[in-house]
Amino acid sequence: MASTPTFALPPTFLGTPQRTAQPGPCVVGIPFDGGTTNRSGARSGPAAIRQASRMLVDGDHPYWRLDPSQAVADAGDFEIALGDIPETLRLIELQAKNFEHLVALGGDNGISLPLLRALRTRHTQPLALIHFDAHVDTWPDNFGQRYAHGSPFFHAINEGLVDPQRTIQIGIRSPVATDVMDWTLGKGVTIVTAEEVHESGPAAIARRIQAAIGSAPVYLSFDIDALDPAFAPGTGTPEVGGLASWQAQSILRRCAGLRFAGMDLVEVAPAYDVAEITALAGATFVWEYLALNLRTV
Repeated sequence: MASTPTFALPPTFLGTPQRTAQPGPCVVGIPFDGGTTNRSGARSGPAAIRQASRMLVDGDHPYWRLDPSQAVADAGDFEIALGDIPETLRLIELQAKNFEHLVALGGDNGISLPLLRALRTRHTQPLALIHFDAHVDTWPDNFGQRYAHGSPFFHAINEGLVDPQRTIQIGIRSPVATDVMDWTLGKGVTIVTAEEVHESGPAAIARRIQAAIGSAPVYLSFDIDALDPAFAPGTGTPEVGGLASWQAQSILRRCAGLRFAGMDLVEVAPAYDVAEITALAGATFVWEYLALNLRTV
């Protein structure tokens, strides 16, 4: 339990020390939303997630009985290039290479691409991918922009950063062009719709994740709009019919034993939030991820 009241903790994730790097997971903020196609504002996500994370330090994780704050440091925010998506992606990749295990707070989902580019240099084979989202994010471009937030996994697959045969997307439900969906499925990606989650339950979905990923090193990308707007209104591209917070949390807890190599939590846009519920959800899923990693150490 924290000796300092939660409201008085340092403005880092879980109030943890701020360091430039460490051997284990390290949180960084990437306040960039230059690739958004609907409502902007995810640039303010890292600060909001850090503030909401103070709700999670007043005791141990109730399921795993450990303290995730003991396994992480906060390295502050990455440098970006204002208004320049390609240069921002280059800067993110360059900075990410200095860290062994990154947990990135976005920012829009476009930041996943340079993070995967950096991580791929540490592995001999393409990574597996778990992707929570309302959208497949495999468009070749968005309204003529090659590197907008709806395209990171199109590029990640084409660049050999992730293995589509070991990629599973959970919560998908948005409108999507037929050719985009066919391309994604044709590459071998497993798509689990939000409706399937509701009908099957978290345990069944977790079994599908474990079967798809196996023993491969895996990256987790969690777009907060995987949740229904009732649980995460503070996002730029909300879609009805999404996951409940408890469903996503239950699925993640059943991913114990996977070889996680990194994570991003993206698309929290606090300008549209209500009572910090979206920011708290984002902070909680990062906290859950840290607990999984600490449990396997």
